[in-house]
Amino acid sequence: MRVKKQKRHRRAVRFYTVCHGFRQPFKVLCDGTFVHHLIANRIAPADTALSNILGAPVKLFTTRCVLEELKRLGKSYTESLEAAQQLMVARCDHEKLKTADACISEIIGEKNQEHFFVATQDTDLRKKLQELPAVPLVFGLRNALFLEPPSKFQRQFAKSSEEQRLHMTDLEKQLLRKRTNNPVEDQEPEDPSQENAPSGDENENLQPQPRKHPVRKSLGVKDRPQFKRKKAKNPNPLSIKKKKNRQTSQTASKEDKGAGDDTARSRTRKRKRSRKSKKLPETSS
Repeated sequence: MRVKKQKRHRRAVRFYTVCHGFRQPFKVLCDGTFVHHLIANRIAPADTALSNILGAPVKLFTTRCVLEELKRLGKSYTESLEAAQQLMVARCDHEKLKTADACISEIIGEKNQEHFFVATQDTDLRKKLQELPAVPLVFGLRNALFLEPPSKFQRQFAKSSEEQRLHMTDLEKQLLRKRTNNPVEDQEPEDPSQENAPSGDENENLQPQPRKHPVRKSLGVKDRPQFKRKKAKNPNPLSIKKKKNRQTSQTASKEDKGAGDDTARSRTRKRKRSRKSKKLPETSS
């Protein structure tokens, strides 16, 4: 159960941070009923308990009207009054004192520009604040604290605001129409000297004059971007073989052939034949 509770609280906090821009440290506006609930159930310190729920550091606030209401309730609320006096006091602009729920609803307003988390045990006040688009609510149940999930109205408001961001506003449409009706002309101004230029065969003899760009010259910009052409580099002389002359190569090849023949002849052994005198057969007398 504790893991599911933490997941729900993370989703709710992420909803308010993403859709309505709540930032850390979160500001929690507490009324007298919530402070009394913390003291009655011995939930202390209150800032650490709330920071565990919201997953971030918190700052606790109350109002001048809430403190006056706790004073009026008598001695049974003296301990809760002392605890509430230790909290920071949020500024309320009304001069006359009001009830706690009226004071808190006036501080929150319609848009909750100060991004307050409201901590209260008053069910009527919670139902009233659920109808506003960006008011997260915290309440206590025995010795545990809970963050209410966003209401249906708050989720629908977030979806509609996202759709409005995707589409163009009326001012953006008007600006776009003006730009399309009056496009910017990037044409270069014509030179007055070209109007009186001669026509026919005289133009052939005349040399073409370069265009003048007074605006570019005044700005110090060149007419056209000049790109440096890369010249062909010579190869590395160490990696090139030296050229051999044909005559020297031919003579060397002939000498090699002659030497090869001599060596071949010298290597071939001649067979020496011994010529012995043949003995004639003796004739009988």
